Amino acid sequence: MFDVHVHAAPDVLERIGYDDQIGASYAAAGYSGFVLKAHHESTVGRASALRRSSGLDVVGGITLNRAVGGINPAAVLSALSTGGRVVWFPTADAHTQETAGLPRLGDLDERLDRSVLSVPPVLPEDDAAVEDVGFVLDLIAEHDAVLCTGHLSGDECRWLLDQAQARDIGRFLLTHPSYTVPGMDVREIGELAERGAHVEITAYQLLHQPGMTPVRLAAVARAAGPRLVLASDAGQPDSPEPPSALAELIDVLAAEGLDPGRLRDAAAHTPRELVLP
Repeated sequence: MFDVHVHAAPDVLERIGYDDQIGASYAAAGYSGFVLKAHHESTVGRASALRRSSGLDVVGGITLNRAVGGINPAAVLSALSTGGRVVWFPTADAHTQETAGLPRLGDLDERLDRSVLSVPPVLPEDDAAVEDVGFVLDLIAEHDAVLCTGHLSGDECRWLLDQAQARDIGRFLLTHPSYTVPGMDVREIGELAERGAHVEITAYQLLHQPGMTPVRLAAVARAAGPRLVLASDAGQPDSPEPPSALAELIDVLAAEGLDPGRLRDAAAHTPRELVLP
């Protein structure tokens, strides 16, 4: 098993355990590895240290929120050149996050302004910003890294896939597309999967997303076809330990009639092949 989406302390938000504690839980559950994600800092150094100490394939990356300079080619180059494998486009600072009233770094201090991030076709006309997006995409292509869409809108996800394929980026993951942000419907998700996008479903959606049901998640899983990726997106104090959260997601989807072997593959071989070089 290989989890492509897990959170650990230290973090802006409270987490269930520190890196080493989360790593120990995956080792005890027999996982081969996982991807460590943070919304406001690179996890490349933390993942490297944990990989050396645990023997697991722990992978780090960078999320392009304001704390790293937004859509910042310098930050991406630094992360990828030091072993990072995953680049998430804006999450907590995406315009969709603000519109949906979901947590943002500015919630911690009212002195921080509420400006947001986007990419074309939502990005306002700004030649320098558009150039930075292109530079980041070029870097992802050159390092054969994983492009994750973050919390951007459906239109932006579609645009990113167009741009990724024009650059021969072969590792493209729609970040929980049926979650509140971006809130894509099953038809849209299926169309992008047919074009080559991997599709993530997370245990967090099952546990915490308002209005989400096992039936809806199963429909997304069917639309994803062989490009389905199951992940925990766990680490919250009110969630089970991440390996248990992912196991629960698999059991729930199996109860909806999906093939258990296919579901295990979506939480093991498929994500591992997507992330590791």
